[in-house]
Amino acid sequence: MDLIEHLKKPLLFSGLNNADLAELAAITVHRTFTKGETLFSEGEEATGFYLLVSGSIKLCRMSADGREKVLHFVKPRETFAEAAFFGDGKYPAEARALEAGEVLYLPREGFMELMSRNGNFALNLVVSLSLMLRQFARQIEELSFADVTSRLASFLVRRAAESSTSYGGITYIDLGIKKGELASRLGTASETISRTLRKLKEEGIIEVQGGRVVVHQMEKLQNLSERHD
Repeated sequence: MDLIEHLKKPLLFSGLNNADLAELAAITVHRTFTKGETLFSEGEEATGFYLLVSGSIKLCRMSADGREKVLHFVKPRETFAEAAFFGDGKYPAEARALEAGEVLYLPREGFMELMSRNGNFALNLVVSLSLMLRQFARQIEELSFADVTSRLASFLVRRAAESSTSYGGITYIDLGIKKGELASRLGTASETISRTLRKLKEEGIIEVQGGRVVVHQMEKLQNLSERHD
């Protein structure tokens, strides 16, 4: 595996030159994981962070009433668990594999040593985390103010931008997520998601085909995603 080529891809390291990336590669560990495997648990000592190379990871926490809350679905080329550098030194959530894949593990001790010697590492970390804060702020706003239809429409619009194909004005979106996990992410119940999907279908906006959503009226879906009740 060419570690430097993979380390070039995430936002976190986008400003590093080849010499910096070579230093980073020297402390990086390549790991594989299986479907259902837990990479780390909530409250566990944070010894480092990760870059997802392939596969799918979800970050989740358990609520006070015992329900699982999905915080984020990690996509290839994204880093996660940067919380290893801050707070009480513990992972604030669990990382569980939705499908098998590979990660690059960057140990906290080695990365902190690089940051102390090279300001580019610290600068890239600050930029990346600021963008992540914007993303989470938007998610909190949606969960606080938007109704379920708006939240679902917003998810579908974002997913269309990430993974979709279009033919003759019709957009085909690969959900890449189970209905229960989607419900958890949107802060609602699976039954509510099912009813909302049926409603959008009855209005002629979408059609559900297994794990794929066919969007017939993208403009209407976008308008719904911007609506707050």
